[in-house]
Amino acid sequence: METSLHRQLKQQYAGGDGQTEVVCDGYRIDAIDGDELIEIQQASLASIRDKIARLLKSHRVRVVKPIVLRKQLVKCRNRAGKEVARRMSPKQGTLVDLVHELVYFTRVFPHERLRLEVPLVTIEEWRCPRPRRERRRRRKDHVVLDRKLLDVVDVHHFRTAADLRRLIPGALPTPFHSGHVAEAIDQQRWVAQRLVYCFRKMGTARQVGKIGRAAAYEFVDPAQRQAA
Repeated sequence: METSLHRQLKQQYAGGDGQTEVVCDGYRIDAIDGDELIEIQQASLASIRDKIARLLKSHRVRVVKPIVLRKQLVKCRNRAGKEVARRMSPKQGTLVDLVHELVYFTRVFPHERLRLEVPLVTIEEWRCPRPRRERRRRRKDHVVLDRKLLDVVDVHHFRTAADLRRLIPGALPTPFHSGHVAEAIDQQRWVAQRLVYCFRKMGTARQVGKIGRAAAYEFVDPAQRQAA
């Protein structure tokens, strides 16, 4: 079922003259603005990787991947019931969360016809308790009824692999390892390792040896990458 969040973003990106829910090359496209296809993806980018790769052969494509900064949880008594309580979720998203999607998207991004757009949003998430007969071990005890857009706080655009360096505030030493990246982005080291993996697969960084036991990397100048 389409959420209100998806519908709101779809209308926003299509604009007044754009089209929504259009079939192109056998695929259903969320919106079209001029000659650009727009795909809004709340789920994993991995699930649309092949679709986007095929569309890029002959179309300009913009993939919109919203990241939820803050979420207000709205509890309902049942699926048809009214609101009974609301609270702010303790979980907060950051732009760095994009890394967890990009590790599965390196075969598609970057591409000369592709633009990756990341709106940072606040939303409401409407929930009701899951019926006891449906509950299983490790399954959530609630059902998400809808997600609604409250605000678009900021929007980030990525066209090239070098643009991803903006995920790291400040400068890194040369050479650097994943520990330096983890400290710079204030995340655990496994998250930094995913970011370094993206840099390496996209040609933004290359391994140049080791620092102790850790693999050492340096960034590649875009001009050198093109020449290679």
